[in-house]
Amino acid sequence: MLYKVPLLLTPQPEGGFTVTSPLLPELVTEGNTVEEALTNVKDALAAVVEAYEDLGRLLPINMQFAS
Repeated sequence: MLYKVPLLLTPQPEGGFTVTSPLLPELVTEGNTVEEALTNVKDALAAVVEAYEDLGRLLPINMQFAS
């Protein structure tokens, strides 16, 4: 399944980037480079989706997805 999720990449003073999403506050990850941070988003998003499913919660309605 594909999801469209807005992401915020925040540079960190010590280097690297933190990635969060205003749509999914549970999604938090990081990486030393933008590319690494975005790669880590895939795993973080999968974990958030699994947690929502385990808790019986629906993903936000404005999260666009396609199968």
